[in-house]
Amino acid sequence: MSDAISYEEPWARTHHFDPPAVFDSLRKESPLARMVYPDGHIGWIASSHELVRKVLSDPRFSHGLQEFHFPVTRFGEPVIGSSPEIPGMFIHMDPPNHTRYRRLLTGEFTARRANLLAPRVAEVAAERIEVMRAHGGPVDLVESYARPLVLRVLSELIGFPYEERERYQHAPTVLHDPDSSQADVGAAFGQVTAFITELVGKKREQPGDDLISRLIAEGELTTEEICNIVTLLLFAGYETTESALVVGVFALLEHQEQLAALRADPSKLDAAIEELLRYITVNQYEMYRTALEDVELGGHLVKKGDTVTVSLPAANRDPARFGCPADLDIDRETSGHVAFGFGVHQCLGQNLARVELRAGLSALLNAFPDLRLAVAAEEVPLRLKGSVFAVKSLPVTW
Repeated sequence: MSDAISYEEPWARTHHFDPPAVFDSLRKESPLARMVYPDGHIGWIASSHELVRKVLSDPRFSHGLQEFHFPVTRFGEPVIGSSPEIPGMFIHMDPPNHTRYRRLLTGEFTARRANLLAPRVAEVAAERIEVMRAHGGPVDLVESYARPLVLRVLSELIGFPYEERERYQHAPTVLHDPDSSQADVGAAFGQVTAFITELVGKKREQPGDDLISRLIAEGELTTEEICNIVTLLLFAGYETTESALVVGVFALLEHQEQLAALRADPSKLDAAIEELLRYITVNQYEMYRTALEDVELGGHLVKKGDTVTVSLPAANRDPARFGCPADLDIDRETSGHVAFGFGVHQCLGQNLARVELRAGLSALLNAFPDLRLAVAAEEVPLRLKGSVFAVKSLPVTW
C-alpha cells in the first residue's frame, strides 16, 4: 500500500532524548497513519495524545495474544508470536481474565503501600551513595547506583534472594536488547523461569513476608501462574525504572538551568519527576492493540483484526496537549502524560517507580552538589531501538 509507512520508520531516533522526527509530521498530517507490519499486515500507528489514549482505553481494542501483528522484529521474525493465553501473563489478556489476575496484585502496588517502602528505598539509596563515595569518581551510574538500587528494592518486594541476583538480573536486559541473539534470549528466559519455579517451590514450604508468598497464600494460583506473574513483574518493573532514573539524571545534567531550579527548590522534585517521565518516556514502541470489531477512529475505519500500534513517546510530545513539548520544563503542567500507559493496562507498578525515582534522585543530588558527566554527552552509549530506551552506561563524577 503506497501511503503506508514502513514499520522501521517510527523507531529511528536522531537525538538521545527525542522521539523520531517522523512523529512530528505524522501528528500534523495523519495522527492515525497506515503502517506496514513486519509480517506484511497493513495496520495503523497512532501518534497523537488524544488517539493514543482512545485506543488504550477502548475495550473494542484487545491486547490479547490470540490474533495480532507485532510492530517490530528480532532475528527476522516478530518478537512475540500469536498464541493462546499464557496463564498468569495478564499483560496480554483482556477483562475478565486480566481483571482477575490484576486484582490479586493491586494491593501490593497502591500509593500507600509504595510510600511505606519509601524509608527502605532511601536506605538502599544511601548505601549506594556510600559505595560511590568509597570508589571515587568517575563511576558508571548504571552499575554503581541505579541498577542495584532498583533491583534490590524489587527483589525484596517480590521475594527474590538478592544474593542470588546473578540468576535473574541479566534476563530483562537480554530480552529488551534488540542486539541479543536468539540463543541468548532463549537461555536467559530459561534461566529465569527455572529460578522462579524453584523459588516458588521453596516458598510453598517456607513462606516469607513477600509478594510470592502472599500469592501462594491466596490459594487461587498454580505454580505456572505465579511464575508467569512474577516473570512479568521482573521484566516490566526492573529495567524500565532503572532507565527512567539514569536517563532522567542524564537529561538534568544536559539541562543545567532545570537542574539548578530543582536544586534551588527541592519541593519541585515530584513535578520534576513527572516532567522527566513525560520528556523521556522510556517505553518506546511495544504498545499495540487489535480491533475486535470495526471501529471509527480519527476519521478512519479501523477494521476488525487490524493492529494499531500506539507511540507513548509521540503522545507525550504532542503540542496539542503539552506546550513546547520538546523543552524540558520542571514547572510544566504534566497531568495526563502517558509514560505509564493508559486504561486498564496502565502500569501496575507506577507508584513504586515514583517512590524509587524520588528517593534515587533526591539522594544523588543531595550527596553530590557538583555531579556532572565524566564524558562528553555525545560519548554516552545509548540503546535507541530496544523496547526500553536506555543508556548502556552513564559515566559521572563530582
